[in-house]
Amino acid sequence: MELIILGVALACLVIGAEFGRRRAAVDVDRLRRIGNVDAPAAGPEEVVRRVVERAEAAERSVELRARDLVYLADLTGVGILLVDEDGRVALANTAAHVFLDRAPGGLVGRTPIEAFVDRRVEEIVAEARAGGAASGEIALNDTDGPVLVLRARRSPVRGVWLVLEDVTELRRLQQIRAEFIDNLSHELRTPLSTVSLLAETLAREADAGGSAVPPRMRDRIAKIEVETGHLVQMVNELLDLSRIESGAAVVHLDEVDLGGLARASADRLRLFAERQGVPLRVDVAPGLPPVRGDDARLGQVLVNLLHNAVKFSPNGGEVVVRVRAEGDEVIASVQDHGLGVPRSAIGRIFERFYKVDRARVRGGGTGLGLAIARHVVEQHGGRIWVESEAGRGSTFSFAVPVHDAGGASEHAAG
Repeated sequence: MELIILGVALACLVIGAEFGRRRAAVDVDRLRRIGNVDAPAAGPEEVVRRVVERAEAAERSVELRARDLVYLADLTGVGILLVDEDGRVALANTAAHVFLDRAPGGLVGRTPIEAFVDRRVEEIVAEARAGGAASGEIALNDTDGPVLVLRARRSPVRGVWLVLEDVTELRRLQQIRAEFIDNLSHELRTPLSTVSLLAETLAREADAGGSAVPPRMRDRIAKIEVETGHLVQMVNELLDLSRIESGAAVVHLDEVDLGGLARASADRLRLFAERQGVPLRVDVAPGLPPVRGDDARLGQVLVNLLHNAVKFSPNGGEVVVRVRAEGDEVIASVQDHGLGVPRSAIGRIFERFYKVDRARVRGGGTGLGLAIARHVVEQHGGRIWVESEAGRGSTFSFAVPVHDAGGASEHAAG
């Protein structure tokens, strides 16, 4: 019996040894594949050594690439931070430490509110973590510190990347420009108003003088009146754009009937259109819901679009204003049959001072009307766009959200 038990034990030892040998062979083969070791005669120790060497080389390569990326980020002048899943800074480049006035390495391990001393940064990080991306602008140390644009994007691997850009000088120059335009506009308004009144008086006296006033004199007085009007328009639009770009909010107090506003705007320009030989037509869908906003500002958008459409239309070319509801928006569009906008210019057509071709415009213009329209529509939470085909006309459209009576009541109550 003892011999039988001893034989079974020996058999188990032999089987175990064989299983271990085969398992070790399998592990060595796997290490060869992982480490890309080609020598089949290499023993386990050699295979492990080579695998460790390759892993260390790969780690050094990743570290060098990370350093290169951080160095490149420093060269571009932007700060970069990585906020990990625990809500703490895991990585920060030199520029980020400079922007936030921290000693080298002083940001790692801190939460965003500890790093920036601004709760809005945590909100931006949370928004990016939930939605994929977010951005905002913060001023460090109240109004005396630098102004930073903060862009956050969720990493496809882990955490949230933050990119910081110092826009302090840009905002200072923008403020100087806005103040300069505002002061210049106010200084020019008084003399231009005087010249405009004098030109209007000369025109009336020329009409009263009858044949005693030569035709050439009448033409010159009329040109003075027209050009003075252009200057007054330019000054008014410069001042208007300056106020809009300074961040002055639209006062959303009115329920605006965009259809009625379209009819009123067309009536304002009907005489101008008749002089240009351009018929105006208004097509308003019945039962339009009201929008929430400033009727004077939205009327200014419609007048600008209509004025441009008439200027670009040939004699006899009809201009049509359409207003309709679509989903939770009311859409107004102005269609003309003029020269159209080249495809290359569509991306810039709403920039201030941009003109497609000065020779194509009858009566001149400031190049500010569409820029003002874009700002006003965006301030109302809407959007504006153009569809055009060169030689066949253009359709400028803008959409404004439908007025939410319940939401407005809650806002007023708050």
